[in-house]
Parts: sequence; structure tokens; C-alpha cells
Amino acid sequence: MLTHRPVQKEDIPLLCRFPRSSEELFFLFPKATYPLTRQQLQDAIDHRFDATVVLWEGKPAGFANFYICKPGEECHIGNVIVNPQVRGKGVGKYVIQTMINIAFEKHAVQEVHISCFHRNVVGLLLYAKLGFKPFTIEERVDYEGQRIALIKLKMCKNSE
Repeated sequence: MLTHRPVQKEDIPLLCRFPRSSEELFFLFPKATYPLTRQQLQDAIDHRFDATVVLWEGKPAGFANFYICKPGEECHIGNVIVNPQVRGKGVGKYVIQTMINIAFEKHAVQEVHISCFHRNVVGLLLYAKLGFKPFTIEERVDYEGQRIALIKLKMCKNSE
């Protein structure tokens, strides 16, 4: 039921509708402004690596990419989003596992990193369940100018 492929231009309008609020967009793409526009997403795709779409019954259901990719060293997963219509059905897990596999297999990295804001409990629990371990917390400012904690997590190849 779930497959994946590189993002295509025709996916972008649908992907832009996945974030349902300013907070969801902030979790996905802190530098973007709500609502997510095609240009904002296209700019991110153009400056990142391995932009990947997960398909549910042939339709885009999830998305992620790497904002840092240093082959042989590390990849950092970013812009993670799941279609609200299929949340809670394993799509997020598939998105992250797919990106982990791309990092370890295609780029032969030693570490995969992911960051998550403290208010994104669903994301934090998923990443922990998949084996990511927190290693630092940074203070950031959210879309309303409020203090927020960014929790950085990583998974090492030898602990897969």
C-alpha cells in the first residue's frame, strides 16, 4: 500500500495543503510562512537533497528530504509532513524509515539526524520508537515569537 519516489512538480500543490495550521507548518518548515506556498516548497526542494514523496494507494501521503547531506558522514532529515487524511496509519513511520534507508544505503553515512520541537509530541515519540536518541536541545523562537525548545536527535549506523 505504501511506496515512495522522488518528488515531482505536480506533487507540490497537494503537499502545500498538508500543513493545516501555522504550528504544523512551523514543525515542518520553520522558515516558511503560513499558508505554505508552491514557491516556498519549491525553494526548499531546490536547495535540499533527496526530496522524497511517500504514496498511499498511488497518491502523495508524505514527504521529507535532507537539509544536510554529507556522504560517508551524516544526513539530516527535514521537511517531514504527512497528509492529515492518513495520519495515524503508519505513513510517518514509513517516511522516516525510507529516509533512514536512503541515508545509510545511498549515501553510506554513519549518522542520521532529525530535529523536533518540544510541542511536537507525536514526532518525538515516533523518532524515539524508531531508535533516534536526543543529544542536545537548542532554544528557538516560534512563529508567534515565543520561546521553544528544538530537540536534536540522531541514529548511528552501528546502533541500527
